Amino acid sequence: MLASFDPAMLLLLLVAGVWAGIQNALAGGGSFVTLPALIIAGLDPKLANITSTIALFPGQITTGLAGRKLVAGAERLSFRVLAIISFAGGIAGALLLIITPSRVFASMVPWLVLAATLVFAWSTWGRRKPQPGDAPIVPPPAWVSALIQTVIAVYGGFFGGGAGIMTLAALTLARMPVRNAAGTKNVLISLANLSAAVVFALSGAVAWAHALVIGLGAIAGGYAGARLLHVLPDKVLRVGVVVIGVGLTVGLFVRG
Repeated sequence: MLASFDPAMLLLLLVAGVWAGIQNALAGGGSFVTLPALIIAGLDPKLANITSTIALFPGQITTGLAGRKLVAGAERLSFRVLAIISFAGGIAGALLLIITPSRVFASMVPWLVLAATLVFAWSTWGRRKPQPGDAPIVPPPAWVSALIQTVIAVYGGFFGGGAGIMTLAALTLARMPVRNAAGTKNVLISLANLSAAVVFALSGAVAWAHALVIGLGAIAGGYAGARLLHVLPDKVLRVGVVVIGVGLTVGLFVRG
């Protein structure tokens, strides 16, 4: 299966997997690395997106399990409800992607990447840290938090880029402490990606050889990222995500 790969292409996919694993462990945004690598490898954007989800979700599951002690419910919404929403939303998003024609999805990808890049940029430079004397944040009603998480989960199953940052923002808006929000976010994203990956695997629309190479790299990268977590500044990785996102957005618009 792997013998059909050109050595340079095999190296590209393996390096992309390692980089994505490190990126996801430290700051998120691994799909910004694997998506262009898979497109360069000859996959159309829709197949590349599906294959990327399959390749990266085992590492995301591991990350979620590692931080499970931080998992909590929002002030007005239990974790069980959030988990059910995330799992079901991932299935809905995956099914939506499967029925979306490749040509239509290809035309959407530049805009999706641009939107996700803007979300990452906002999370890096635009978010204002709470200051002493600020009025306390009033959490939204439970149905609003549920609706927000549903939209994010469906988006995660359909595309995924930036879903982690969106989830973190939604949980902190619901007045969950940041540390707990980060751990909870990892579990919710892993649940959405797990359900989406199952749908994709059953659909047969996966480039399994490509997924295997990237997946092996991502496992190694995830381990390395966990070791680098206490050394490499988070903001350095976030800047890398934004730079990759801008380059990928420009390239996709030019290509389109």
